[in-house]
Amino acid sequence: MYYSPIQVIIIFAMRLIQVYSYLILIRVIMSWVISDPYNKIYYFLVSITEPLLAPIRKLLPAMGLDLSPIIAFFLLNLVSNILSGFL
Repeated sequence: MYYSPIQVIIIFAMRLIQVYSYLILIRVIMSWVISDPYNKIYYFLVSITEPLLAPIRKLLPAMGLDLSPIIAFFLLNLVSNILSGFL
């Protein structure tokens, strides 16, 4: 099947969004399991995912539970669905 260059870019962006969602999920699970915040893998995940989660965290009211990953999943899914509409 032949894809136009725009379709290739959209598919690539959707795959990046999917990978980013998985990275956020892995970070959330590791934050429950790993007690060492200086773990290299966890530090890498934080450095990759924090640019999206930090602004969301600033918009949410202070509470005992960090809901920013849930909001990020919702936003990433929304963007992915919008992009899939262009295919």
